[in-house]
Amino acid sequence: MSNPSPARPLAVLVGVQLPGVSDVDHEADLAELGRLVHTLGFEVAATVSQKRDALAAAAVLGEGKLKELADITGGKGYVPSAAKERKSKARDRWKAEAEAAGDASPDSERELDEDSDGGDENDTAPRKPTMVIVDHDITPSQARNLERATGAEVLDRTGVIVDIFHRHAHSREARLQVEIARLNYVVPRMRESAGSSERQRGRGAGEAALELDRRKVRDRIAELREELAAILKQQANRRSARRDQLRVALVGYTNAGKSSLMRALTGSEVLVADKLFATLDTTVRALHPPTKPRLLVSDTVGFIKKLPHDLVASFRSTLDEALEASLLLYVVDASDPTYEAQLDVTRSVLAEIGADAVPSMLLLNKVDRLDDDARRTLVRRHRDAIALSAHDPKDVAALRQTIIDHFEEAMIDEELIVPYAKQSHVSEIYESARVISEDYDESGARLRVRALPAAIARLRRVFAA
Repeated sequence: MSNPSPARPLAVLVGVQLPGVSDVDHEADLAELGRLVHTLGFEVAATVSQKRDALAAAAVLGEGKLKELADITGGKGYVPSAAKERKSKARDRWKAEAEAAGDASPDSERELDEDSDGGDENDTAPRKPTMVIVDHDITPSQARNLERATGAEVLDRTGVIVDIFHRHAHSREARLQVEIARLNYVVPRMRESAGSSERQRGRGAGEAALELDRRKVRDRIAELREELAAILKQQANRRSARRDQLRVALVGYTNAGKSSLMRALTGSEVLVADKLFATLDTTVRALHPPTKPRLLVSDTVGFIKKLPHDLVASFRSTLDEALEASLLLYVVDASDPTYEAQLDVTRSVLAEIGADAVPSMLLLNKVDRLDDDARRTLVRRHRDAIALSAHDPKDVAALRQTIIDHFEEAMIDEELIVPYAKQSHVSEIYESARVISEDYDESGARLRVRALPAAIARLRRVFAA
C-alpha cells in the first residue's frame, strides 16, 4: 500500500462481490470508486472486500469483515445497541455510592482506556480514515449501523456521485438539477437531533421536528422544479431554433476526453480537466474552421456505471441534446482496460431515451497512450471506429473532414426562388445551406443551394408563405 498524501483526508473503500459479478468487474468497480473518491478530495487508505450472496441487512458486511474495517478506522467493530439505558432510582443510587467510594464501573473503565491517547505517542500515530465509502446503494439504517461500528462517516456510491456533481455544477440549470437530486438523496437520511423526538412543532395534532424539516425539504424541491422547468422551456426553444441545423453531440463515459475533443474541434475554451465529471453543463459551439452550412458541436455530461436515477432524470435536457442531434460521436478512452464496459453503459443510457436510433460514429480516443501493438489490435477489433488523439492536430483535422463528408452524403442540390418582397429572409438560406450560385430575374433571387432535405423543405415553406 502506498503512503497516502497527508494533505488529503483518508477514506476506506467497501465492496461486496455479489453472485454473477466477475472478479475483473468487481475490481474495476472498486478502481472506479477510488477515482470518484479521489475526485471528491479523499485519499484511499485501504479497501475491504467480501464475497456474499447479498449485502448484510444490518451493516453491509459480515461480522469478520466488519471487525476488519473497524480495525482500520478505529471503531468498535460491532453495532452497539441503540436502546436507551433504562433509568431507575436504584441504579442512580448505586452509581452515586460507587462514585463516593472512588470506584468506577467496568463500562467507564473501558471507555477511559479507549479514550486514552497515550500522551505524546498520539502525535506520531498514523491517521485514521474518517470516511467509509460503500460501492453500493445502501439504506439509511445500514449507513447508521456502519457509522456506529466504525466511528467514521459513511457514504454510498450514489452519495459520492451526488456530492461530486454538487461541487462541479456551475450554470444555474446544472445547480438546480444537482440540488434536486441532492435533496432527494438527503430526505430519507435525515435524522432526529438529540432530544428533538420529544419536541413537537406545528398546529393541530402536532408535527415532530423531523417531519417538519422533511416537509420543508419537499417544498424546496417543488420550488426548484418550477424554476428548472422555466429554464428548460427556454432551452427547448433554443434547441427548436437549431432543429434544422447540423448538430453533432459528443457522448461517452466520464473522463473519456470529450471536452478535449470539443476544444480541438471548435477552438473554444471549454473546461478540460483530468477528473471525473469535470463537465456538467452542455456547451454548444460551431465547428472551426466554420463550414457552410454551419455545423454545431455539443459537449455533454459524461456517464458512469450505476449513475443514480435522480441524476439521469435531472439531466434529461443534456440527454435531449443527444436525442435531437444529427450525429452522435461516441467517445471512449481506448487506453482504459474497461473501455468496452464503459461504452456499453453509454449506449444503454442513450437507448433508454431512444437516442440509439441517431446515426453515430465510434471514436477511440487517447490512442497516443497505447503502444503500436495495442493500437493495431484495437483497430482490428473495431474496424469501423476512428482511432485518434484529441491532442494530435492531424487526427482532429481528419475527424473534422470525416464529419463533413458524413453530412455531404445526405445533402442534395436544389434551386430556391426568393421573391423581392422576402429578401430579408435570404440570410436564413446562408445559415442553413451552402449557396452555390445566385442570380436575379423579374421573379426575384434564384439561389442554387446544397443542404439537407429537411432544411430545404423548411426554407421552401418560409418563401412560399
